[in-house]
Amino acid sequence: MMMQSSVNKLLLALATTLLISCSDKDDDAFAKMPVGELYRTAKSQMDSGSYNLAAKTFAEVERQHPYSEWSLKAQLMSAYCYYEAKKYNEAIEGYNVFIQLHPGHENIPYAYYMVGLCYYEQIPTVHRDQTVTEKAQEAFREVMNRFPDSPYARDAKFKMDLLRDHLAGKEMDVGRYYLRQRSYLAAVNRFKEIVDRFQTTSHVPEALHRMVECYLALGLPEQAQQIAAILGHNFPGSPWYADTHALIMDKNPKVVLPKKQALKADTKPEHKTTDPKPPVK
Repeated sequence: MMMQSSVNKLLLALATTLLISCSDKDDDAFAKMPVGELYRTAKSQMDSGSYNLAAKTFAEVERQHPYSEWSLKAQLMSAYCYYEAKKYNEAIEGYNVFIQLHPGHENIPYAYYMVGLCYYEQIPTVHRDQTVTEKAQEAFREVMNRFPDSPYARDAKFKMDLLRDHLAGKEMDVGRYYLRQRSYLAAVNRFKEIVDRFQTTSHVPEALHRMVECYLALGLPEQAQQIAAILGHNFPGSPWYADTHALIMDKNPKVVLPKKQALKADTKPEHKTTDPKPPVK
């Protein structure tokens, strides 16, 4: 038993020595390469799809040659490779370090945008915690407020609208839950939150319709009619208003509500997503 323990210790020591030796050889190999060649090696690795390896090689460029013209490029490229590898935490850390070290650099708008994009691509379903969604909003808001003329501001605004719609969807999900549980006052408060805070989102017509359902269930027909009138005035062509109109008329055919309109086709212009690649020269 003691002999086996000694053998195991010897094997562990040999393995450790081998790992250290290999690590030293890798460092030596990097050190012997000129900075330009090292950068081109990393770029070749990235182009071939070896993003994890490329990220480490770009980091080696910055580590060994921090004052070279390649250093700043390598920082952004390393973070981008982690983004492509879907290692978002590492990518966010890389972009944040760049922001902290080079606050006046011309590529700072890009770095803020990419932080937002890393969070954006991790957004969970509306049934889960939305902390990541809020962090994405914060980063995109920085781009819009601080760099409104940058090429990233337009896409940041577009994604901010989608994020607001997503957060409104979270409130709708909770409101529907309360409605199913017949907790009508709690449901009304959630739906009012959507109408008050997320007025430009696609969930407002449904929120108003659900409020009508809640008020009717609570035996408050006048409040239900008021909300129905608001829905009809603002969204006369919504299918939710068609349901609301039928619901109110069924309860009281003499109520006067705005007329329904045919559902209008969506004519929103097509949006082109910003290229996430670093704008390095």
